[in-house]
Amino acid sequence: MKKINLAVVGASGMVGRTFLKVLEDRDFPFDNLYCFASKRSAGQKVTCKGKEYTIEELTPESFDRDIDIALFSAGGDTSKTFAPIAASKGVIVVDNSSAWRMDTTVPLVVPEVNPEALADHNNIIANPNCSTIQAVVALKPLYDAYGIKRIVYSTYQAVSGSGVKGYKDLEEGLKGNDLMACYPHPIAGNCLPHIDVFLENGYTKEEMKMVNETRKILNDQSLKITATTVRVPVFYSHSESVNVEFEKDFKDIAEIKTLLANANGVILQDDPENNVYPLAKEATGTDPVYVGRIRRDESLDSGINLWVVADNIRKGAATNAVQIAETLIQNM
Repeated sequence: MKKINLAVVGASGMVGRTFLKVLEDRDFPFDNLYCFASKRSAGQKVTCKGKEYTIEELTPESFDRDIDIALFSAGGDTSKTFAPIAASKGVIVVDNSSAWRMDTTVPLVVPEVNPEALADHNNIIANPNCSTIQAVVALKPLYDAYGIKRIVYSTYQAVSGSGVKGYKDLEEGLKGNDLMACYPHPIAGNCLPHIDVFLENGYTKEEMKMVNETRKILNDQSLKITATTVRVPVFYSHSESVNVEFEKDFKDIAEIKTLLANANGVILQDDPENNVYPLAKEATGTDPVYVGRIRRDESLDSGINLWVVADNIRKGAATNAVQIAETLIQNM
């Protein structure tokens, strides 16, 4: 694989530091690595592949050097400002914020699902929402085999999806201190059916992200999708109950399990008699999407239920972005 010059924007944050860990774990081939963040974080030290790097303040001039790909995870406002600057200077931006996901000129990519979308970009590529990424990895082989009419998402999302503040709310709550710096209610010992802001239709922004992003990634605007997203007192890894209604029927559940067992990026964990099914605790720190509790939906002519779990900071953010970069450099 060709070696490139790489930048990480937002290198001091939770996802930014995980970018560096994933680059090391996957032995990503770079010659030079530049780390950027806000003025407040400038001067901090980070390490990758045994080498120490000093975080620089992100400015419009940051990209006036030989950078091939920049991994962004510094928030939507920063991406809106700096991604076009980087792109104008020939840098390919892989952006982890929500800023570009629904832009019709920007591909929204999960490499196991729609790598072909990378053929057409204007130097900005969007990384999907964490909860959407793991869902579509599991759904893609089923969509290809049977077609999908309708999806019902119910998610159980870890506090790390809210960043450092969400993590701290749970950490303090478990000590008996209801910090509520991030959430409107205590998260310890609680479930909050409220992720992101509420919209006029009664859904939250997170729920509509899952609806719209799934349609875009699968390139099917006809899909009927509904979602309820819930924040739960777990530090890492999102869990999802996914109900799927197919266009055409399948023979038996064994057929579904075989498809998923052979799917790229999926690990099948489905032996309920021996208490084997995906668990957030076991998914944490890993890159695959785990699928289990597969069973026919007996209320439909052709439907199934799935339980889907993945590390939201790795596969749901950093790893997916690095995989996009790996796919790009294969074609450079």
